[in-house]
Amino acid sequence: MLMNTYAPYNYRFIKGEGTYLYDDTGKRYIDFGCGISVSNLGHGNPHLLNCLKGQADKLWHTSNLFPNKIVEDLAERISKASFGGKVFFCNSGAEANEGAIKLARIYNNKVHAGAKPRIITMNDGFHGRTYTTLSATAQKKVQSGFEPIAPFFTYAPYNDIATVESELSKGDVCAVMLELYQGESGVLPANIEYVKKLRELADKYKALLIFDEVQTGFGRTGKLFAYEHFGVTPDIMTMAKAIANGLPMGAFAAKPEIADLFTPGTHGSTFGGNLLACAVAHGVLDIMLADGFLNSVTEKGLAFQLMLKKRLEILEASVRGKGLMVGVELPILNKDFIRKALDEGLVLIAGGEKSVRFYPPLTATMDELEQGANIAEKVMRSFL
Repeated sequence: MLMNTYAPYNYRFIKGEGTYLYDDTGKRYIDFGCGISVSNLGHGNPHLLNCLKGQADKLWHTSNLFPNKIVEDLAERISKASFGGKVFFCNSGAEANEGAIKLARIYNNKVHAGAKPRIITMNDGFHGRTYTTLSATAQKKVQSGFEPIAPFFTYAPYNDIATVESELSKGDVCAVMLELYQGESGVLPANIEYVKKLRELADKYKALLIFDEVQTGFGRTGKLFAYEHFGVTPDIMTMAKAIANGLPMGAFAAKPEIADLFTPGTHGSTFGGNLLACAVAHGVLDIMLADGFLNSVTEKGLAFQLMLKKRLEILEASVRGKGLMVGVELPILNKDFIRKALDEGLVLIAGGEKSVRFYPPLTATMDELEQGANIAEKVMRSFL
């Protein structure tokens, strides 16, 4: 009786342990999907389980009508670990992006007296499936059937600074929003000089720069947040997915002068800052901010990408990415590749039509990474 909104692969996972998933027949799979970069610390992580159980024994929910130290402390930790912004908690990446867009709208209305209504987003990006976030997503397949979409978005080619500058120069743009690595389209990276120029232009034309870090945040690229690779600080940043390693949670952070445009009654979320999710998110930060952890992700990412390049060159597949956020572009349809990989015990995710995303747990061992790469090679050879 579920609505027909997904086309799932017919594999029923009932247990997870570390890097592995187990289906209802007892078969074991190497999980290089992590629930679309959600279970970044693997399945059943002991520290996260202790955090969850400890909070579950105390209190689950009170709503934001009452302050709670665990929520306040988490916001403080995220702020200190990023760019010093104020934080709003919600339940998903789409909600985080929705909130960021609302903040851009109130910025336009309060700071620019409504004179800058447009928001620029990038072709092939993905920001969610609520009405406003699908309007922000410059992909016809996402918008199809829901027209008319919100009219205040303008789309620009990714990594094309000239188009963005041309639109900003018209004087009616309040924000530029983008992913630094376009995950849904196959892990397409933004150029460093392009991102730096976006910051410069946003400042020049008094527009906000919004980074969607829903998929890149919390260690996936070898930094806690991907913007750290670019030497550029956003005005607003969204996050979700791995923030609580599988418990539904999202958030967005904004520079204090921007965040303070929200006042009581302008935004809210019943379950935002849920106490169980916050407890686990604290555990996630405990692990990710420990000495050497993120450096190990970078080291494993370099080694893993080299493994894939060596093993998949037989079909001239191209490998790209950062840290353990890896996209492989194939000369065949990715759905065929993923089905065969599942048959061989490897879980992967599609990106676009011909790219496959390899998102191993950040805690995966070198041996486990090699096991997955070997299966990928076996699958690849089956198409020769």
